[in-house]
Amino acid sequence: MPQCEMCGAESSSLTTTKVEGAELELCDSCTDFGTEVRTESSSSSSTKYSTSSSSSSSPSSSTSGGSSSGGSSRRRDMFDDMEELAADYDDRIRSAREDRGLSQEDLANELNEKASLIRKLERGDILPSDEVQTKLERKLDISLSEGAGDEDAEWSGGSSTTTTLGDVVKRKD
Repeated sequence: MPQCEMCGAESSSLTTTKVEGAELELCDSCTDFGTEVRTESSSSSSTKYSTSSSSSSSPSSSTSGGSSSGGSSRRRDMFDDMEELAADYDDRIRSAREDRGLSQEDLANELNEKASLIRKLERGDILPSDEVQTKLERKLDISLSEGAGDEDAEWSGGSSTTTTLGDVVKRKD
C-alpha cells in the first residue's frame, strides 16, 4: 500500500499535490497543505513530475534552440535596467557638498531630509534610497552610479591592450 510522502500514513489512494513548489503524493488529510495538481492520463504514466516539466520544457527548448543559432542573446530581467551604485558614493557626496560650501545640516534642509541621513551617507554606513540618490544627484550635480566607462577601466587596468591567458601563463616544456 502506498505511503503519503508528507506524513508517512498508508493510504489506498494518494493525490498529487503541489506544496511550496514540490509535487508530492499525499493522503486526503495532507492535501490541505497545498494545491491539487490535475494530471493528464498520458503524461502521468511517464513520470509523476511530467505535468510541470512538460509544459515548461517545450518553450525553453525552442528558446534555447533559437538563441544558439542567433548568437549570445539572453533573457532580459529587471537588473539589466538598474544602475549600480558607485563604490565611492560617500566621497562623491562629501566632496560635492564641501565644494558648494554647504554644511551637512544645510544640505539636509535643502533636500528635505534629516542631517543624520547625510552624516550616515557620507560615512558610508548606509546606502541611499533611489529617491534620496536622485535628490542628491540633482542638488549636487553629481552622479552616484557607476557608468560603463568606470567598469571598463576597472577591469582593463587602465591599459589599452587586452591581457589574455597566454600572456600570463608560463609553459613548462
